[in-house]
Amino acid sequence: QSYCHRLQYDMYFLTSTSRLNEQVVDKIVLQLNRVYPQILTNEEAEKFRNPKASLHTRLSDLLKHLQKKGDRHCQEFYRALQINAEQLYNDLPSRKILKTPDPTEIDTDKEQYMLNDRGPVFFLACFSVAAGLALFWYCCNSETQVIGRARRILGFSPIIIGRHVRNICMLYLEDMSRN
Repeated sequence: QSYCHRLQYDMYFLTSTSRLNEQVVDKIVLQLNRVYPQILTNEEAEKFRNPKASLHTRLSDLLKHLQKKGDRHCQEFYRALQINAEQLYNDLPSRKILKTPDPTEIDTDKEQYMLNDRGPVFFLACFSVAAGLALFWYCCNSETQVIGRARRILGFSPIIIGRHVRNICMLYLEDMSRN
């Protein structure tokens, strides 16, 4: 979408009452007059800064003038608006259309949230169940000599699973080795 079309789309929003005040319009006109490349000549800048005309009329004339001049001039107006009235620039209807995502496009932030909405406690619970099942499967496998290896692993893990749990597991392993 060209800047001229965007400006035409935003014209009513910009010219409605109390959107832009006198000082902001003057700053925008001065910036368009003084910035390189010069968008407004000195005579045009004086015309759009004339305090005898109403703000609505001056702003409407400025926007129409920029649309006649071309896309580059409209782009510079948007840049000046962003610098001098950023909140208004962000609220422009054309900006909201540009920010609206494609309905067929997947929102990765939302997808990431949907995958991780359970929290850390859920992760720890699932991990504990998986680790317990793996240890149980490893210990109950009759093809390997698990008892000695499991005793070594559990003997070095008082920090991980706690002293009481380790003692219970060691007693269970000793009972299994006697049978």
